Order: sequence, then structure tokens, then C-alpha cells
Amino acid sequence: METEKDNIQDPLSPPLGGGREGLGFGSEVILPYNDEESKGEQIEQMFDSIAGTYDHLNHILSFGIDIYWRKKGISYLKPFAPADIIDIATGTGDLAISLHRAFNSAQITGIDLSEGMLEVARQKTQKKGIQEQVRFEQQDCLALTFPDNSFDAATIAFGIRNFENIRQGLAEIYRVLKPGGHLMILEFSNPQRFPMKQLYRFYSNTYIPFWGWLLSKDKAAYNYLPDSIRAFPQGEEMTGLLDAAGFTNTAFKTYTSGICSMYTGEKQ
Repeated sequence: METEKDNIQDPLSPPLGGGREGLGFGSEVILPYNDEESKGEQIEQMFDSIAGTYDHLNHILSFGIDIYWRKKGISYLKPFAPADIIDIATGTGDLAISLHRAFNSAQITGIDLSEGMLEVARQKTQKKGIQEQVRFEQQDCLALTFPDNSFDAATIAFGIRNFENIRQGLAEIYRVLKPGGHLMILEFSNPQRFPMKQLYRFYSNTYIPFWGWLLSKDKAAYNYLPDSIRAFPQGEEMTGLLDAAGFTNTAFKTYTSGICSMYTGEKQ
């Protein structure tokens, strides 16, 4: 396991840098479009804008490796056999549908801010005939409508860096998890070793914005992506946030030379 011990900051301390000083920290202050609207409003607008091309672009930009990362996340949950799972920032539902394949007797609930992304997700489940087992709702992860202790597991794949308030989002996830429930987060991270560090910098600064603009026509969305990855709290910094939210047995692993990280924790 690769860890990043340098520049680790107390998760309860003031802003970690970048963006609108004092209004948040890290990725919370990285915005897609402007400084007038809230991050939540802009994230909803951004994903509505790119929903139609998102899946195609996602596989191009990740070279299909995202499928492998999701399998790793599901493998973490396998020993716990969750019966009720919430997939937060579900997007077009890829992880939610994969969770159904892995736990076919489980009820999967996917939530997202973007109705455009959710419509794509619903079309997928309808084609597969699994719309009763995998349901999607438009919800704000900072104010979930579910009762306390509702789910055996919670997952987030490449969406937590879009949270307007990471601490509040984690508190809500903790609230809706049952005692003994597990959290699994997949998120992009910044490689720290040569040559992947330099290659990834070129990839994120050049390749991602170019293809994002070419295929989605929303250049701002794919400039936002690498900026938000760079600003997101990573490694022990992120597990510190999980600890502060009340999770125990927190840990992280990195994959593909540090391009992706998996964060895990348990509600006691």
C-alpha cells in the first residue's frame, strides 16, 4: 500500500488551499463554472450537460480501467453480504448495476443530484429488467431523506470530490448506515512516483480536457475534473476525515500506480 504522509493536515482544520478561501477546503472550493452559484447547483448543471456522452467519455478517458477499480470495491464488500446498499453520486448507475450482479438478492438504491444522469441509469436498468431491484432517486447527499440506520453498505465511485461539504456528506452517510455497516469509496488520486506522476500530470492537463471538449462540448466540465482531483484530500488525510465522522477500521489502498484510491470504514 502506498501512503502519502507529507502535507497531511488535521481534517478539522481550516481550508487546505485553493479556490474561495474560507468557504471550504480542498475540492470543496473547486467549481466548474463560476463563483456565484453553489457547488451543488453547478455540479447538477455540469452532469446534466454531459449525461448523454458521459459513459462513452468515461471509458475513453480511463481506458476501461474503471471497470477493474469497481470490481475491487465490490470485492471489499463481498464478505459482508449487504442486503440494502445505497450508491451515492451514482451517476449513470454503473456501480449500482455491478452491485446488483454481485449481490443479486440485495436492494440497491442509487442517488444523485443530476436528473440527466439518473435518466440514463434508469434506461439501463429497464433494458436489463432489474428496475425493481436497482432504483434511482434524485437526492442531495448532504440531506438524505432516508431514516437513520437504513443501509448495510454505502458506496461512492468517483463522486465524493464533487461534494459541496465532504464532512457533512460523510456525517449523512454515517447516519443512514446500520451499526456494523460498511462504507466503500473509490476516488481518483495523484500518483506520487516517477514516471507515473509526470505522465499523469500530462494526461490530466492535456488529454482529459481535449477529449472532454471534443466529445461533450463542455470544456469547463473536463477542466474541472483534474483540478478537483488535485485538490481532493487523499491517503491518510482522507481516512482522517472518515475517523472524524465516526467511522472505525478506516483504511485506504491505491491502484494503478496511485491513479485510484479506495477508502473504507465501518459504523460501530
